[in-house]
Order: sequence, then structure tokens, then C-alpha cells
Amino acid sequence: MLVGRVAFGLAALAVLAAGCARYRPEPLSPAANAAALEKRTLADPRLRRFIAAGRRQDGASPADPGWDLTALTLAAVYFHPDLDVARARLAGARAAVITARQHPNPLLDFRAIFDSAAVPGAITPGAPPLTIGPVINLIVETFGKREYRSAKARRLAEAARWDLATAGWQVRRRVRAALLGLWAARQRIALTRRRLELRRQLVGLLTRRLAVGAADALEVTRERIDRDKTAMALRDSEAAAAATTSELAAAIGIPAAALDGVRLSFGAFERGDPLHSRLDESELRRRALTGRTDIEAALARYQSTQSALQLAIAGQYPDLTLGPGYEYDAGVNKFGISPAAKLPIFNQHQGQIAEAVASRRQAAVKFTALQAQIITAIDAAVAAYHAARRAFATSDALLRAAARRDGQVAASFRIGQVDRPTLVTAEIETATVRLAQFGALAGELQAVGALEDAVQQPLFEPTTAFSVPPINPRRSPGQSS
Repeated sequence: MLVGRVAFGLAALAVLAAGCARYRPEPLSPAANAAALEKRTLADPRLRRFIAAGRRQDGASPADPGWDLTALTLAAVYFHPDLDVARARLAGARAAVITARQHPNPLLDFRAIFDSAAVPGAITPGAPPLTIGPVINLIVETFGKREYRSAKARRLAEAARWDLATAGWQVRRRVRAALLGLWAARQRIALTRRRLELRRQLVGLLTRRLAVGAADALEVTRERIDRDKTAMALRDSEAAAAATTSELAAAIGIPAAALDGVRLSFGAFERGDPLHSRLDESELRRRALTGRTDIEAALARYQSTQSALQLAIAGQYPDLTLGPGYEYDAGVNKFGISPAAKLPIFNQHQGQIAEAVASRRQAAVKFTALQAQIITAIDAAVAAYHAARRAFATSDALLRAAARRDGQVAASFRIGQVDRPTLVTAEIETATVRLAQFGALAGELQAVGALEDAVQQPLFEPTTAFSVPPINPRRSPGQSS
């Protein structure tokens, strides 16, 4: 009988062991991983389907309208490693919820003692001289500890989900800034080339005049210096375009070579200021202070500290341990139960409660600090926006005046009242003011971008479908993320 009971216990343990998870190795190869990164391309068919779904246009090819801000943002959501890191953190937080919900496992206590009779006849004749006592200790959590622990884990998982959304906004910010910088650099290249062409014409005209003694050498030297400065400015703009191309590739999460031959669309910026003087500062401020993703994450973390405090307070009260057991004592069957609990003699969990109170206060202070930071960012962005608009209005007025003078000089040239150097000089003035006007426009669009970052709402190409999926879109169904 005794052997049968022991065999039954061992069989039960074997069944429990069979249900355990097994280790599966997933080796990580630096070379293979790097090769996969280098092979990333915007021609990825899965990426095209992902963008089509994001645009809510089933079957549409993202290359048809060109790679605009929305398509590039969705490509960054698809590729960027920062979002993979945020997804991994979210997966970890969700796994922690499973852990928090678990009931504590019972503890099996087993003892075996070989007896010897101190008095003849003390052991039942024919019984094995053994004392075997298996006891199962069942832990009963009291005062809602498991519920509070689970609530804390759920709040932290919610915060991780909002952190993923925040990472998505950071990715959009970098894509927009790089695309805007590339567009501005290309526009400056075109405008500067025009200025350089005109300055070369003027230097050529004045050089020929100098050869016949009809021009001043100092004037020719001055124009040559201005021509060379313009040539250097052109090289600077070309370098800026190359740098921002690399920045755009990095913002998407692809190698720079993947942008070679890609037709980019700058329609979001070529339409000018997307606000068109309809800035509702109070509404944007209200939405940002209550609905930004980092606000939601901070609020969820504060709620987790509330649950942590409840858990600490519940910890004042001990859990109950019940130990039903059986003992075979040299032929005698004994059954018993051994209840146990911690005695709150030396402390009543006051240290843990104090830490939980301090953590809650810290979370509240961080939440307030974040709102203050958002207010400052919005104020700075709005001030920069209004200043940029005034600068653009001034430069626009100067350009209209320069264009009128240019037209007047051109009319005088056609009737022979002024010479060609005078005409080219007027054209240079107009080209210079036009470049300054574009600089003001670029500054205005950058201010709109800063405001978009501060309020965390898409002001360029507003896209309601913009979101970050919690599952890696590059993975096939069933693959781990």
C-alpha cells in the first residue's frame, strides 16, 4: 500500500512536469541581422500592403502618388527599430500581467524518518519502521492582494501601450523634419543656381567692359567675390540635401541607398502654411494637455502607483497558509492540518507603505511637470509661428517690390534706356529677395512642425489612420514580435 501511494505521487509529479514550457533556442547572428537591415527597401510587397491599409485604399500602390509624408511615415512605422523596442517593452508589460494574476503555487513538504524502537514492541509487528509525512502548504492571499497586484500590472501595460504610441509620434516627427529639410534644401539649390547663373552673367559683362576700359576693376572684383560666395552657398545647399537624405533614410529605418531613385512627394509643404491663419490655440492646448500619448502614459503610471499603494496597505495583513497532510507513522495512518500565518510583530509593512506613498507622489509630480513642459513647448511654438508669419509677410512685400522694379528695368532695357548689366543686377536683386522669402516660408513651416510636435496632432497631411500596431507588421502571423 505504501509503495502504491508513493508511485501515485511520483506519477502526479510527472504529469505536472509534462505540462511545463520547454526552452527553444533562438540564436542571434550579427552578420545575418546586419544583412537583413541592409536589404530593407521601399519596394517591399508587405510594406506596400501595409501602407495601402493605412491609407484605407485596398489594392492602391503607394508609389502611384509618390512617397509623400503619409506614406513615408507609415514606412517608418513599418521599419523603424525604435518601435520594435517599444513593442518588446509592451510585450514584457503584458507578460507581467499574466504573472501578476497567477495564484501562488502550493509547497510540498515531505519528510521520511527511519524509526527504531526504544522499547520492545513499540512498533506494530510487520509494519515498516518508517515515518513518512507529505504536507501540501496552500497559500491563501488575503485582503485583495492579487487583485491590487493585477491592477498595477494592467496599468503599467497600458502605459507601455501609450509609450508605443509616443514612439510612433517621435518617428513621425523625425520623418517630417527630414522631409521638410530635404524639400527646403532642394528649393534653395534651385534658387541659388539661378542667382549663381545671373552673377556669372554680370561678371562676364563687367569683365568685357573692363577689357575696353569701360568698367572699374574694383567693381569687377566685388562682383567676382559675390559670385564665389554664391557658388559656396550652392555647395552648402547641396551638402545639406545629401545630409537630409541620409537623415530621412535613418528616420524611416532603411539604408540611405534604399532612397536612390525613389520619387518623393513634397505636396505637404508646397501647399504652404497648412494652418492658413486658422490657428485655434486654446483648443490645441486643451487637447494636448489632456490627450497626448505621453500624458496618457503618465496618467496610467500614476494609476499603477495607486494600486501599488493599495497592495502595500493590504500587505499589513498576513496571508494564510494551510497545510493539509498525511503521515504514515510505523503502521499508523495520521491525517492533520497545519494553519500558519506571519505575525506582524516587528513591522506592520510601514516601510513598504511609505515607499508606495512616495512613489505615488513622485508620479503625480512628474505628471504635473509634463503638463508644464507641454505648455512651454506650445507657447514657444505659437510664438515662433507668429514671428515666422510676420517675417514671411515682410519678405513677401519686399519680393513684390523687387519684382516691380525688375519689371520696370526690363521695360527700360527693351526701349534702350538701360544696359544689360543694369538689367542683370535688377534680376539678381529679385532672385536674392526671392531666396529670402523662401527662407521665411521654410521657417514658417518649421514653426508649424514644432507646433505639431507640441500638440501631437498631424497638421501636415492630417491622417486619421495614423497609428502604431502593437504587433510587428513585418512578421508573419504566428511569428513572435
